[in-house]
Amino acid sequence: MYKILIVDDEKIERNGIRFLLKKLNLEFEIAEAVNGVDALEKLEKEDFDILLTDVKMPFMDGIELIDHVVKEKKKLRTVIFSGCNEFDYAKKAIRLGVVDYILKPVDPNEFKNTLNKVVNELEEAKASDELKNKSMEFLYEHALYMLLNGTDVTKLRQEYSGLSLDLGKFKNMLLMEFNHDFFGRRGVDFKENENLKSIGILQYLNLNQQQEILFLGDEMNILRKANEIVKIIKADYDADCYIAISSDIGDLSEVADKMEELEVLMENKFYHPEIHVFYPNMEGETPGIIQFDDDTFMKQMKQDIKMKDVEALREHFQRFCEKYRHKTEYSQIYIKFLFSNLMKDIYGSIDETDEAELNKDIEKLYMATDFQVLTELVEEAIRRLETCFAGKTQMAHREVELVKQYIYRNYGSELGIDMLADMVHLAPSYLSTVFKKETGQNLSKFIKAYRMEQAKDMLENSMTKIVDISVACGYPNVSYFCSSFREFFGVSPQKFRESGGQADA
Repeated sequence: MYKILIVDDEKIERNGIRFLLKKLNLEFEIAEAVNGVDALEKLEKEDFDILLTDVKMPFMDGIELIDHVVKEKKKLRTVIFSGCNEFDYAKKAIRLGVVDYILKPVDPNEFKNTLNKVVNELEEAKASDELKNKSMEFLYEHALYMLLNGTDVTKLRQEYSGLSLDLGKFKNMLLMEFNHDFFGRRGVDFKENENLKSIGILQYLNLNQQQEILFLGDEMNILRKANEIVKIIKADYDADCYIAISSDIGDLSEVADKMEELEVLMENKFYHPEIHVFYPNMEGETPGIIQFDDDTFMKQMKQDIKMKDVEALREHFQRFCEKYRHKTEYSQIYIKFLFSNLMKDIYGSIDETDEAELNKDIEKLYMATDFQVLTELVEEAIRRLETCFAGKTQMAHREVELVKQYIYRNYGSELGIDMLADMVHLAPSYLSTVFKKETGQNLSKFIKAYRMEQAKDMLENSMTKIVDISVACGYPNVSYFCSSFREFFGVSPQKFRESGGQADA
């Protein structure tokens, strides 16, 4: 609905204009002013879309009125009605950008054509503004995406010199994750969700079909807000989501590090699926919440041994020791039992294991009188294991290659981490860890990057319809595919094709 201000010192003339407006069958919000001064006061208090004004009026005429407002109200469309057929007035009206100069008495057909012309101009300007704002929004999201992936801030500011990258308003990042392809298949846009609007989320950035980043301001109750988001997603979409909360963002250069922090926090959901919100220092604040149980620790270290990953084995063994070093509630026999089982697993992977030597070390372990001796015995076994593995290809490399080859062949299908981990007989969190260690990027980013490159290749080297490219690259929802492509490359698939394969990234 457009707002119109009718300005004329004659009431009968204002009523006549109202009558003609109603005959157009268009929705207008109409206000009136009796002269230029009255109109100027109204225009200063609120915005109007169309100004219909007489020329000759007391106190301030129509030309003066338009001259006063034309610089401030650039989107205002003005039409003059006048009984004066004077070239001087018409010349001034043209200089001020008046849409039309209609002589009184007003011809209904001329009035109708003029108003239709004005409305069309307003519609075109509105569409142009929306397109411009949308383009800026896409560029902004693309810049954010690059920032999350470690692009230097100075380089980004140079590349996007016309784009404001002042993210001082962002104080926290939330990583939202689903266990299935939630975004791509549903075509969900959280910006349209009325319940989420009440949370005060400043910016959404979709990462892939399972993950989205939410940027918040300086929130006092960010943990409560994260829990509210989980409840809203469950209520509105009947889906379970997990959220990791970053520590406070100091400046732009920290964003990539915060992203890594979130990914590490999110790994906890594999071990604690009953918990939906994870945050820094959660273990210290809520004892036992993010602590692995004995069975989880043992499985993790078995996995390390199987994958010939001594570095990970040492890390998990250190955490294992930290758990029991000061736990006086556990009996010595129970702790020695756990350590002896780990020792057996290590010896079982050492070539030409001497069973007598193993039994001797197990005996030393049970005769130990302090915790330090236990750890030294296992650490020595780990050193022997490392020597045995030296020069051998790590199993992790082979498993990661199997996963990569599967992605290359099946990028058009749903690729969930649970399914890929099951294929190579690994825990999902472990696959994520070794995949990032081998390739330098996490699994979900790798899948998205490969799909985007395939889509780019199809756009460059074929005339396949965009909707078909979307499906072929694993995006059944074409709208989601287009926004993902634009976010990744900084340009829409259609624009990319039209420009002959020129992207911003």
